[in-house]
Amino acid sequence: MKKLKLNILGMHCASCAVNIEKALKKVKGVNEISVSALTNKAFITTDNSVKEEEMKKAVANIGYKVLSVETA
Repeated sequence: MKKLKLNILGMHCASCAVNIEKALKKVKGVNEISVSALTNKAFITTDNSVKEEEMKKAVANIGYKVLSVETA
C-alpha cells in the first residue's frame, strides 16, 4: 500500500473536488481518496501496482492538472 498526496491545479469548488474523486476512484488499485478544494490536494491510498501516470491521466481527462505527486 502507498499513501500519496497529489497537488492539483484548477480546483475552484467542492464540485471540482467531487469530480476529481470520482475520476480517481475509476483507477484500478485506488483504495481510499480524500480531495480538498481548499488546499487543492488529493490524499490517496493505493495498491503498489498503481502508476503515477494513470492517476495524472484520469485527472487530466476531466480538465485538471496534477502538478506533483508526493509520498504522504
